[in-house]
Amino acid sequence: MATGNTATKEKEHELVLTRIFDAPRELLFKVWTDPKHVAQWWGPHGFTNPVCELDLRPGGAMLIHMRGPDGVLYPMTGVYQEVVEPERLVFMSAMLDDKGNPMFEVLTTVTFAKEGGRTKQILRARVIKKTAQAAPYLAGMEAGWTQSLERLTAYVATESKE
Repeated sequence: MATGNTATKEKEHELVLTRIFDAPRELLFKVWTDPKHVAQWWGPHGFTNPVCELDLRPGGAMLIHMRGPDGVLYPMTGVYQEVVEPERLVFMSAMLDDKGNPMFEVLTTVTFAKEGGRTKQILRARVIKKTAQAAPYLAGMEAGWTQSLERLTAYVATESKE
């Protein structure tokens, strides 16, 4: 009998989202890498991040607990693979089930390119492994990242005025 925790390779689940920010890339990189900033925008609308710990170096860990509007916690762990300030971030992340086991793993690459006085950000999120229980979460991955980036856009707008 098969179990729901068997990880499988996933090739076709990749998301690419491009945004132009009216802010310098140094600021954008900072709001992606400083846990005080990340906690303000990470996750879909209505979510908070009571835990946001980032060890920003290759091999460094990330731990984010997203709390949904219904109070449910969604823990996520990760490891930075590349940190090239202010150009590029690469990290592997995993959403955890209620026993602390990864439901799926995603390789995320975020690049920041100068575009005049603005910044072009390209986010690529590719599912590397998944379990059977990951399906509903993966179905919402695009909406979740889109809402996170909407929150990021609003947050950067307030930060760039300071």
